[in-house]
Amino acid sequence: MDELRFTIPLKPVTKKNSEVRTKSGGVIPSKAYRRYEKDAAMLIPHWARRHIDKAVNVQAVYYCPINYYAPGCKARIDITNLHNALHDTLVAAGVIADDNCRIVYSTDGSRVRYDKKNPRTEVIITEAEP
Repeated sequence: MDELRFTIPLKPVTKKNSEVRTKSGGVIPSKAYRRYEKDAAMLIPHWARRHIDKAVNVQAVYYCPINYYAPGCKARIDITNLHNALHDTLVAAGVIADDNCRIVYSTDGSRVRYDKKNPRTEVIITEAEP
């Protein structure tokens, strides 16, 4: 498999912190997250929609408009929640067949960075060596 690179030019969104409780007690993603997933799926290039079903490393660099590393910054973001949102979006867009551990084998090289003017997620998918 060739290296697959693309950028999602949207502010990274977490899924877990955006849940909404239904009247019946269920939990669904927020309207903001559902909009993000839909918009992100449309922005992923068609050539990237390969329904990958073998072990891959999904490296993601999340450029957020908040500098979480700045001294005195009390805001926090959980990279695992960012991964959860991204991986579900990759499945919805048809980039990967599923986000279980047999396919998303690793997320090595992922990190959160700061870019106030150009928030985005840069994705690099490479074949993993299980």
